[in-house]
Amino acid sequence: MAALFIASLVLTLALVHKPFGDYMYRVYTGDRHTPPERLVYRLIGVRPGTEQRWGAYARSLLAFSAVSLLVLYGLQRLQDRLWLSLGLPPVTDHIAWNTAVSFVTNTNWQAYAGESTMGHLVQMAGLAVQNFVSAAVGMAVAIALVRGFARRNTDTIGNFWVDLVRGAVRVLLPIAFVGALVLVAGGLVQNFAAPHELTTLTGGTQSVTGGPVASQEVIKELGTNGGGFYNANSAHPFENGTSWTNWFEILLILVIPFSLPRTFGKMVGQVRQGYAILAVMATIALVSVTLTNVFELGGGATVPQAVGAAMEGKEVRFGVADSATFAAATTLTSTGAVDSFHDSYTPFGGMMTMFNMMLGEVAPGGVGSGLYGMLVLAVITVFVAGLMVGRTPEYLGKKIGSREIKLASMYFLVTPILVLVGTALAMGNEAGLAGLLNGGPHGLSEVLYAFTSASNNNGSAFAGLTVNTPWYDVALGLCMLLGRFLPIIFVLGLAGSLARQTPVPESAGTLPTHRPQFVGMVVGVTVILVALTFLPALALGPIAEGLLS
Repeated sequence: MAALFIASLVLTLALVHKPFGDYMYRVYTGDRHTPPERLVYRLIGVRPGTEQRWGAYARSLLAFSAVSLLVLYGLQRLQDRLWLSLGLPPVTDHIAWNTAVSFVTNTNWQAYAGESTMGHLVQMAGLAVQNFVSAAVGMAVAIALVRGFARRNTDTIGNFWVDLVRGAVRVLLPIAFVGALVLVAGGLVQNFAAPHELTTLTGGTQSVTGGPVASQEVIKELGTNGGGFYNANSAHPFENGTSWTNWFEILLILVIPFSLPRTFGKMVGQVRQGYAILAVMATIALVSVTLTNVFELGGGATVPQAVGAAMEGKEVRFGVADSATFAAATTLTSTGAVDSFHDSYTPFGGMMTMFNMMLGEVAPGGVGSGLYGMLVLAVITVFVAGLMVGRTPEYLGKKIGSREIKLASMYFLVTPILVLVGTALAMGNEAGLAGLLNGGPHGLSEVLYAFTSASNNNGSAFAGLTVNTPWYDVALGLCMLLGRFLPIIFVLGLAGSLARQTPVPESAGTLPTHRPQFVGMVVGVTVILVALTFLPALALGPIAEGLLS
């Protein structure tokens, strides 16, 4: 059944790759603006026919994100005065800061229990809106970088506001509408019910909150956002009711990131280049999904071997294999949603979820962020190959000079610095150590996972770590903020630099970047860079725990 579950996902993604990728190509390259889009442009005072240089594009993006952060923070702090608050008090200042940063950066890290902290209006007008627009921001940045490769002798890379609106209105909203109907058919709730008491099987009572769960769930997965309406996230039956809804949610997580390489190939005029990027993503993803399943089904620790399966922290509705596949999908992308608790995984199974994020979430990665992250790695690979043969590196006819490789290198270095420095600070002070549930290697793994998740804008967690404290809320919020916007600035700078160039004609010495050889090189460079960076930390955490268990 596990093989059938994975094979059906792969087949479905293969079937939608071309038509959906072509559709997104038409969305971002067409000249026509729909009536709703023209209305938005008038309201915000944007001239859609005007293009921007990379600096103006970046300033527009940062300004939009800053306003979004302030609005979301304000909604949480004023919650008790708002309609549909369900009588809940205002969110505390440090949790409101952390949550606002989390959702604006497409991380959706949650240091709170959703159903007992947020009212319906904050969930819908605050969190769900950011699920849409933060994903659209990532797609806009990816398209801007692709334009950098595709254009020549120009200072402009598009219009941020047009890319943002088109991504939200033409891509995310239609799929979210259809997907919500599918999930409602699968048993997810979509209402405005207030909390009410249910009688449990033991005769006690339990407070249950309804709400617009289905719509928030579908955009959570589609936009690779991990934030759930309920604390149990996609393990809750109101968020993920059956095995087939589990399959459908994984499909939503992967469909846009795995289709964007087709859009990239069409925009640069070489579809085979898109297939090469897709092959890199697929290779890493299949290896990761396989290893995660092997480690969890094998149950390497003592207790799982004794009981015959590593079922701790997993829903019996889904079982080990489907849960492991969901875990791999959610950490290979920037989703962060969970249908099982990663803290309960076997040491090496938990290590795989961390390693997926440490790769930079590029296989296939987040909505937009996966594509631009993979293209940066392709640039680094071309540079390394050029050094080996003594030629000026080129990618898609664009020279990779000192400016381009500096921007690519800074992009790569941001998240490792945030992860390792953040983990060291947490393990070196009392406020950080106070949140640990476990000591020894697993305690280190909890902290390492938290900073890896925050810095890579994932949002999942080893739930044993208590993070709803001022220290963790501030520290992880800063990691999310810097881990999102510093790489975006470097990517947009790279796009502007590439767009200004005159393409170099191919010659006998040009490295072919559409063949299996290049695919293997990008996979190798990606894995080696991450291994060299994070292996010491992994050796002290999950690897040591696995060898001791």
